[in-house]
Amino acid sequence: MEQNTILTTGIYDLIKDHLRRKKVTIEQETLLTERLKKCKQVLRRDLPTDVVTVNKKVKVKDMQTNQEIEMQLVGPKKAKSTKNKFSVVSEIGLATIGFKVGDITQWPTENTVKQYEIVAINAV
Repeated sequence: MEQNTILTTGIYDLIKDHLRRKKVTIEQETLLTERLKKCKQVLRRDLPTDVVTVNKKVKVKDMQTNQEIEMQLVGPKKAKSTKNKFSVVSEIGLATIGFKVGDITQWPTENTVKQYEIVAINAV
């Protein structure tokens, strides 16, 4: 069962805009809409340190492959997958944003449903 997410108001607005632009599948749209309805919005200064957000190093584990992925979520214009910097509105960004260390999140892709466990979060 997924836990409620915690988002800054800026990230919340960015995801809502992404939804309005129809940049996700119907299944992803339904999931994101539910997450946004249940999420807690906070100011950046009030965001707990153990929550996935932009400009933090995040380690997630793909539950299907047991592979750990280290990444940094960034704004859409700063994404560089070769440097493990992924946009907050990329699939892995949308799948993990707002979750805490220890949470397991699910994300529908074209072929399957990915499950990620948030392993660690560190300042950049």
